[in-house]
Amino acid sequence: MRGRSSELPRRPCTGPAVWRGRDLAASRAWALHLSPARLDELDAALRTVRARGTPLLKVTAGDFPLPTLAGELRSAADELENGRGFVLVRGIPVERYSEEAAGVLLWGVGQHLGIPVSQDATGHMLRHLRDAPDARAALSPRTEAADALALLCLRADGSSGRTTLAGSAAVHNAVLARRPELLDGLSRTHFLDRRGEQLPGQLPWQALPLAHRDGERLSLRYDRGRLESAQRFPEVPRLSSADRELFDLMDEAASSPELRLDIDLAPGDLLLLNNHAVLHTCAPHDEDGPRREQPGHLVQLWLTPHQSRVLPPEFWGDEHSGTGGRGGVTPRDVITPHIPHTPHTPTKGKQPHVRPLRTPGAFDPVPR
Repeated sequence: MRGRSSELPRRPCTGPAVWRGRDLAASRAWALHLSPARLDELDAALRTVRARGTPLLKVTAGDFPLPTLAGELRSAADELENGRGFVLVRGIPVERYSEEAAGVLLWGVGQHLGIPVSQDATGHMLRHLRDAPDARAALSPRTEAADALALLCLRADGSSGRTTLAGSAAVHNAVLARRPELLDGLSRTHFLDRRGEQLPGQLPWQALPLAHRDGERLSLRYDRGRLESAQRFPEVPRLSSADRELFDLMDEAASSPELRLDIDLAPGDLLLLNNHAVLHTCAPHDEDGPRREQPGHLVQLWLTPHQSRVLPPEFWGDEHSGTGGRGGVTPRDVITPHIPHTPHTPTKGKQPHVRPLRTPGAFDPVPR
């Protein structure tokens, strides 16, 4: 079952995607601070879309107009695809909005960046992250199962708001410099656990290469937790000692003080990153630290950029979103059927009623 995609050339990647966290830590060129005028545009767009009561999944960029901010978002999208691979947008006044309104805001901004894709088999497009991540997974740099990630911080909880980034191209170069013989493992077919979210008839794992290179542009897909949990299936080939050495070296390089960039997300921060170009790690809660009444809260959106890079079909396997995007988790049902009933109305034999997810009602913004 082991195969090989096109082999990676044994030469270092170059260009803006090859960055070192130590260098970027002293700079804030990667942060975009929103001006009062841009924040007014967000308010106006949010009022417009919510006053209409449009179902969230039907809200488009045209329904969420951002006359001048849209241009800055296009520049951010270009940075994700052709630059360092990430942008941190700061200053969104999330304290002014309910959780529902903040979700609508993220969705509306996301429409200007790309096409949302499902994050699980039930078709959830927006995901609220409130619980502490698994400690082992949190410490392992990884990419998500989509082209791009948008992460809006609503509430920070000490160190749980810390996110560590590392450039995939810089990690590649570190492997090439230290153990060039391991580099071939990135183009070999590997197996990712679907964790029970496959469609009927699909295999419970995906077979795909971990990396693809088109000229100087490297695309990486890496999730060690899913690579190792796929080993529970007897049909999946065993990871070799060379595979594990490669994973160890990638984890070590991505977590090194030289390459990693630590970002403490604060309420109102919107982290945008290209999963092909950037590995990320979310810090777990400190089990020995004081318990907080309100844990951290992030809202996550997966996207296919409007101008996305060309990748070979096998890079995403057989996943498709059904929305025109790629990657994500193929949903079984985008909207879960709901059968309304009352104590006096039996449900047997009734037709299911689809309850669309609607944006919440009107809100009154707090003056600045």
